[in-house]
Amino acid sequence: MEHLNFQLHSTPALQVKKLSADVLCGIVSSGNLEILVEPVSSDSTVSAETCLITIDTAAEGFSETWQAVLTQFAERHAVGGLSFTLNDVGATPAVVALRMAQAYEEWCAAMGAN
Repeated sequence: MEHLNFQLHSTPALQVKKLSADVLCGIVSSGNLEILVEPVSSDSTVSAETCLITIDTAAEGFSETWQAVLTQFAERHAVGGLSFTLNDVGATPAVVALRMAQAYEEWCAAMGAN
């Protein structure tokens, strides 16, 4: 099991109607992953333009691949100020990109994003 942490630059998350929401997307099973999305703690010193991503994965040695996929995700979506926790059992980069987008969309919907 490998534990990875990333801090990525991104546009601050969209304006929302609710104060906070946590969203869980996906399931941990063969070839899939689970993603928890939540706002970065108000106690954190992380800026609104930083996205935190923590990963626990069974596939060791793929840090550079994770970095590439997650950097593209943070460039495409306004995820600054959000924290993503991923539990992975070997999802492919395409599945990771898809699940990350789905989790972000679910978070936006739960927050009543404009």
